[in-house]
Amino acid sequence: MKEFDKARLLHIIEAIHFIETFIEGKVKDDLYNDPMLRFAIERQLEIIGEAANHLSDELKLTNPEIEWRKVIAFRNFIVHEYFGIDLELVWDIIANKIPPLKMVVERMSATL
Repeated sequence: MKEFDKARLLHIIEAIHFIETFIEGKVKDDLYNDPMLRFAIERQLEIIGEAANHLSDELKLTNPEIEWRKVIAFRNFIVHEYFGIDLELVWDIIANKIPPLKMVVERMSATL
């Protein structure tokens, strides 16, 4: 289980790194004006949610500061409701939720 969790955490870290790279020097309006940027970020958010969904319950329970159910639910929303994605929400997530997620996931990975 540890190796499986470690691999999923690394997937999350990698996806976060891609998002950070994609948004460097960008502003919220770029999500509206650059479909490639929007789709690239949405894909990385899908990966984060999918990887989170496959983390062991034990690991998620020992790290309750992350709202894992919301992370996973947003992945499901992107996949199934792709036509109604709120870009304001996407920007809020990448600006305000991804940085603390990164800190926790990096810490989790280092302890496995």
